[in-house]
Amino acid sequence: MQNKKTKFLGKSKIIQLLALSTFLVSIPFLSNNRVNAGLEFQWDQDSGYRKLKWFQKNNERGRRNTIFFFLRPSDRKADLLKISMKIPKKFKSTLEEKKISLCQVKIGGFETRTKCIADIPADIELNEDKTSLDIFPYNPIPSNKDSYSIVFKVFNPRKKGLYQFHSYGQYIGKNAVSSYLGSSTLVID
Repeated sequence: MQNKKTKFLGKSKIIQLLALSTFLVSIPFLSNNRVNAGLEFQWDQDSGYRKLKWFQKNNERGRRNTIFFFLRPSDRKADLLKISMKIPKKFKSTLEEKKISLCQVKIGGFETRTKCIADIPADIELNEDKTSLDIFPYNPIPSNKDSYSIVFKVFNPRKKGLYQFHSYGQYIGKNAVSSYLGSSTLVID
C-alpha cells in the first residue's frame, strides 16, 4: 500500500517539475525591455580592434534617430586636427552633411540624458556614395578631460542588422598620418 503512494507522489513531483521548468523558461520571452546600446561582436578578436562608445535614441527600422559617436578622453592621445569615419555600404539612410555635427557632449547615464553642451564649428565632407566622412574642426579638438561626439540625425535603414563604423584621427605633430581611433557597432532591429 505504501509503495503505491510513493509511486503516485513521484509522478506528481515530475509533473510539477515539468510545469515549473516550462514556466521559468518562458519568463525571458514575456519581458519587452529594449536596450539601445547592444552587444558588439567581432569576428577577429586579435585584430587590434578598439571599441568606441556610442548611443542611439531609436533602434527600429525606418524610424527617426539621433546617433552619438563618442570620443572620450581615453580615446584621444593628443589634439585632433581631422576625424575620418568609414560608413558601412549597407547603411542606407538619409545621411546628409547638414544633418551631421560635431559637439562637446555630456554623456548621460541612469538619471541624465545624453546631450550636446556646445557645438564645435567644423567643415564636414561626405563623399557621394556616403561611405566616407571627413570632419575638419576649425580649432583642434583638445586632449583634455571633455568628451566630444559626432552626431547623426537620420532615418534608420530599412534593413535590420549590425552596422560597424570605423573612426580615424589625425593628430597634431610631425607625423600627419591618420591613425585608428576605434570602431562602433550599431544595432538596427
